[in-house]
Amino acid sequence: MSDIPNQKRRRAKERPGPYRWAVQVFFLAICLSAALSLASEVSLGGAGAAAAGLVLAVFIGLGILFDIIGVAVTAADPRPFHSMAAHKEPGAKEALMLLRNAGRVSSVCNDVVGDICGIVSGTTTAVIVVRLQAAFSLPESVLLSVAVTALVSGLTIGGKALGKTVALNKSTSVVYWVGRFLHLFHR
Repeated sequence: MSDIPNQKRRRAKERPGPYRWAVQVFFLAICLSAALSLASEVSLGGAGAAAAGLVLAVFIGLGILFDIIGVAVTAADPRPFHSMAAHKEPGAKEALMLLRNAGRVSSVCNDVVGDICGIVSGTTTAVIVVRLQAAFSLPESVLLSVAVTALVSGLTIGGKALGKTVALNKSTSVVYWVGRFLHLFHR
């Protein structure tokens, strides 16, 4: 009987505190931001407006995809995954891991990756505006900048709104496919 309080104390020590999690997210954000910014800079170096538009579309798509995952993980019911894990379905254990850590997964997907993609897409938008001005010999125009920024904002926000609807209605499927994807790395 005296072993039970010791086990509880050990488990409490093993769980990272909120400050530790905040520090981990801080460093994760720095690393991911540096990696995605570097990828953006390398892809945009010497690229025309069309290639920059493609890079922008990738960052908008990544932001939407990770937003869908973050919402789906918080909305999904774990019961189907327990059944799948019992039947040794590939990805079920990974899906349960995601659901057990839903708060952190949501934080990383929605806040870290989503915000970084938003920031990088903003800088990519600025590059596109400059390239469009140069390509069409346009004078520096606030209207062009506002129009492109508004279009990018609309695409991002509209895509995330649609993505949230999909995530809420198809949360089990989304979590299952993310679990299957993660399973590829756990073989």
